[in-house]
Amino acid sequence: MSGRCILITGATRGIGRCLAEHYLALGDTVVGCGRGAAAIEHEAYMHASLDVCDEAAVSDLFSTIRTRFGRLDVLINNAGVASMNVVALTPSATARRVLDTNVLGTFLFTHAGIRLLRRSPHPRIVNLTSVAVPLSLEGEAVYAASKSAVETFTRIVARELGSWGITCNAIGPSPIRTDLTRGVPEEAMARLLARQAVPRWAEASDVANVIDFFLHPASALVTGQVMYLGGVS
Repeated sequence: MSGRCILITGATRGIGRCLAEHYLALGDTVVGCGRGAAAIEHEAYMHASLDVCDEAAVSDLFSTIRTRFGRLDVLINNAGVASMNVVALTPSATARRVLDTNVLGTFLFTHAGIRLLRRSPHPRIVNLTSVAVPLSLEGEAVYAASKSAVETFTRIVARELGSWGITCNAIGPSPIRTDLTRGVPEEAMARLLARQAVPRWAEASDVANVIDFFLHPASALVTGQVMYLGGVS
């Protein structure tokens, strides 16, 4: 399973950086991108500083991948932003930024990656969603709406690309200690964790475990699935 070319968006920190390090350790080539500079130094790691909503920059990145590697085996649409605020206090500019990053960014990378993914023997797309969708969390209406869109996108892409052998699945992590959760009061996080079947914080390794399952060659018939951590449904 080593030697794959894996593209991970939002790879400068949090889950994305952990996933990049995970797959580098497995012997894969990882292409990471994010608005910041590279956070990883490794001979098998290539980084692009860009905004996932910038269509021209996304196109340039895929041109570089095609020239350097000739194919793409895995696309992990991890980049995302959140807005922890009630609707009445959410500026329209904030809502637009969340929707553009989480929905448009996922679309742009998926759209641009299809041709390169078709060159892979086991092409995979994995999108990141959130337990904020099934839990209908107050204060996360815009964020949850954006991730609901990602889930619908995942299911339809799975049907559209299935005949080419490209699977598309999504994982919704339960709360992980990242920048997205750092500003949330501990009491609110405790109430959220209590709603899970397994009431504990998740780790990036929990996310990697599910993604590893999606990426395995034997998972060729696993597509259009949304899996939440923590026993949330």
